[in-house]
Amino acid sequence: MRPIGRFNPNREIMTKSLKRMATMQRMQVTGLELFYRNGYYNTSIDDILKELSLSKGAFYYHFESKEDFFIQIIENLLVRKMYSMLIEPIEGHENTLDLITQCFEEALETAVHNEFDFGFVLSNFISEFNGKNETIMKHLNDILRIWEVNLVSAVQRGKFNGYIDRHVDSEGVAVYLMSSYIGVRTLMVETAPSARKYRFMSQLRQYFKSLEPKATTA
Repeated sequence: MRPIGRFNPNREIMTKSLKRMATMQRMQVTGLELFYRNGYYNTSIDDILKELSLSKGAFYYHFESKEDFFIQIIENLLVRKMYSMLIEPIEGHENTLDLITQCFEEALETAVHNEFDFGFVLSNFISEFNGKNETIMKHLNDILRIWEVNLVSAVQRGKFNGYIDRHVDSEGVAVYLMSSYIGVRTLMVETAPSARKYRFMSQLRQYFKSLEPKATTA
């Protein structure tokens, strides 16, 4: 008789877990695209199911509600994207101003070549949910706070390492950088994204020159 293969319950559990994770990832990526393009309140669960060719039962097997679905998108996709694009690149100990310049340059260049870009995704959602959903707003504002704290730390590090004048207001620089980045991303949607990026980066470099240590006179 041909020997019967042994049943491995651990492997079976792992396979099911990986499949579930892959399904959730696919659902979240598709959901983010729909919410980003059409807005959260203009996107129904039926729209998501139609795009994914899934049943309602399959959706509610993975997520408790549309809000739960969106919050998991924030935690699993938005946080990761923000960290990889705008936080991790400036965590080194090299010249802080050079790190931020390169970080913004690369992030904006990605937006220039993204034909499905509809502005800065985090800013879009904050505008949509402000005053409408405190739970989701808390998750979105947490991302902003993490970004701000990271920028403040980077500027402080630059001051300590001698790349930035010690009198510079670290919190003020962080707020300025965040608001200017969000602003140019919004402007890049309308027209001439490459030209707007070029002008923004030129002015950013000039601004950074003003933050460098002042030469002392003998």
